[in-house]
Amino acid sequence: MLQILKAVAALLLGIGIMNLGNSLLGISLPLKMEAAQYSTLVTGVIMAAYFGGLLVGSIYGKRLIGAVGHIRTFAGLAAVMAAVALVHPLLFDAVTWALLRFISGFCVAGLFSALESWLNERSDNTTRGQVLGIYMIVNYVAIVLGQLMVNLWDLDGMEGFMVASLLVSLSLVPVVLARIKAPDLSDSKPLPLRQLYAASPLAPVGACVAGAVMGAYFGVGPVVARQVGFDVLQVSVFMGSVITGGLLSQWPMGRISDRFDRRTVLLVVLTLAFLVAGGGVATRTFADPFPPLMVVGVLLGVTMTTIYPICVAQAFDYIERDRYVAASSGLLLSYAVGSTAGPVLSALVMGAMGPHGFFAYIAACMAAFAAFVLYRMLARAPLPPDLQEHVVSLPRMSPAASELDPRIEPEEPAAG
Repeated sequence: MLQILKAVAALLLGIGIMNLGNSLLGISLPLKMEAAQYSTLVTGVIMAAYFGGLLVGSIYGKRLIGAVGHIRTFAGLAAVMAAVALVHPLLFDAVTWALLRFISGFCVAGLFSALESWLNERSDNTTRGQVLGIYMIVNYVAIVLGQLMVNLWDLDGMEGFMVASLLVSLSLVPVVLARIKAPDLSDSKPLPLRQLYAASPLAPVGACVAGAVMGAYFGVGPVVARQVGFDVLQVSVFMGSVITGGLLSQWPMGRISDRFDRRTVLLVVLTLAFLVAGGGVATRTFADPFPPLMVVGVLLGVTMTTIYPICVAQAFDYIERDRYVAASSGLLLSYAVGSTAGPVLSALVMGAMGPHGFFAYIAACMAAFAAFVLYRMLARAPLPPDLQEHVVSLPRMSPAASELDPRIEPEEPAAG
């Protein structure tokens, strides 16, 4: 384990620092807009622009790296992202902020294409699973800490934006100073969604639904918490509770899904998420909603964050191994489409129902997908558990992460 950590320490440090800055910026913006009395819909559209940029960046980021090289691209995108963080407080305008969020999303997709490819370069067949596990823990911890950092400064000041910019800039240092060769960024085209749907209809639909609820959580979650009466500390703790629940549930839920019909497990997960979200709606009657919403947050994290990895495994159950990377890319695009729509759709529901409409939106997504799962259970016989692929939790930042998946057998180099 120590040798594995030594091989990827510089990259993980860079990833952790970048996620700290990105997470701090991600929670600061909706809080700032809520304080300025932006409508929930406007906030949702602005925050959705980030996921739109992530979607475009996941498609075109590799082309940029192929054109100018990985080091130049990485340094250039990090510099742009750091600058964008500082522009937010200087130009407090809805249209400008939407553009800035789109640029940030594009930069993040390109940056993580390089970072995740480097991680793959530094691991081999025997260590990729462990590297991926460590990477996921670093991701989750950095996101939670970044959200908590919002409490260190007054939202009216520029300090939070300055620190976010500083962290993104500092993430360059361990990466560019590491003695690592250029990663292989050969273009891996996604499996066409029509073919992916034909192989496993449940997978792309589930990936899109997972994106729709997680995009809503990151986009308007802080606004929900403020509108129900939380202070900034409580907002950050509530946001962190969902990520904490996700961190705790990935391994046990994956093992359960490997032992039973995956669709049955998914149906149970969706039912639990529906009930938990319903409990979130019911908290409108509580004089102090913070304790029950903390429980709701953790349980939503336990359930919602497991939908995507189960759907990836479901797709892998029905396609050939040499198409795993392409399928992962296609599912990531489905997730990105859902996450782009999520903040806007949830904001529309909140406009009609108030802040607790956020939980009604999640409940509706879970119910709709559960109905589709039931339909698929009637349409196709279950696959024996011994023929199922294992569930593996994957990051959802760029298609390059799929190459770290221990289920994927890397191509052997051609004999020369």
